[in-house]
Amino acid sequence: MTSSEILLDGVSLSHGTNRVFDGLSLRLPERRVALIGRNGAGKTQAARLIAGLLAPDSGRVTVHGVEVARDRRAALATVGILFQNPDHQIIFPTVEEELAFGLRNQGHDAASTAQQVADMLARFGRAGWATQAVHELSQGQRHLVCLMAVLLMRPRVIVLDEPFAGLDMATVLRLTRYLEAVEQQVIHITHDLDAVAGYDRAIWMQGGAVQADGAPGTVIDGYRTAMRDLGGSDAFTDL
Repeated sequence: MTSSEILLDGVSLSHGTNRVFDGLSLRLPERRVALIGRNGAGKTQAARLIAGLLAPDSGRVTVHGVEVARDRRAALATVGILFQNPDHQIIFPTVEEELAFGLRNQGHDAASTAQQVADMLARFGRAGWATQAVHELSQGQRHLVCLMAVLLMRPRVIVLDEPFAGLDMATVLRLTRYLEAVEQQVIHITHDLDAVAGYDRAIWMQGGAVQADGAPGTVIDGYRTAMRDLGGSDAFTDL
């Protein structure tokens, strides 16, 4: 029986000469988890570890029983990730080709893939996008394509790495509504504190370590206070 949680166990990670994590341990069984913190706190590296895109120097990362850095095939069926820039994720010229790619890698035949792609486009009211050139879509529309591609692969976990940065409010509200309806466990890295206020858990990361961990109301309030204090200072030694 596999574990229905994400586990980072004694994880150490370096980037060049920079030590990002030094023995980080987290157990994440909750359905909705927010990772907050300043730029450089380690949030994106944590997201990439969970998605299996980075391997720890030491320690272990498992997602619902899968050691994601070692078993890439199983990882692709277990974790999906949405990046801040959809162009870092999209590789095919048309929407239907982009949506089909993951399914074909999972072994679905052409007929099954085409039907699932059509069903997903219809689910989001975008049946007319099938042959649409991706470069003709807006950034918000390309984010939606990425979300549909992830959902088609039916992962157990979706990692969001600032996917709404730079989008207008209406687009953010629509994409948030879509994401609220998904059944998967969601790990959300964000600077938008209001977007995660209703989550099950919030983790404030600082300097590659956990500064605070618990109910979002408490953690977010503490983070806001600390950031206001820093913002009120004239010193830039913390940069």
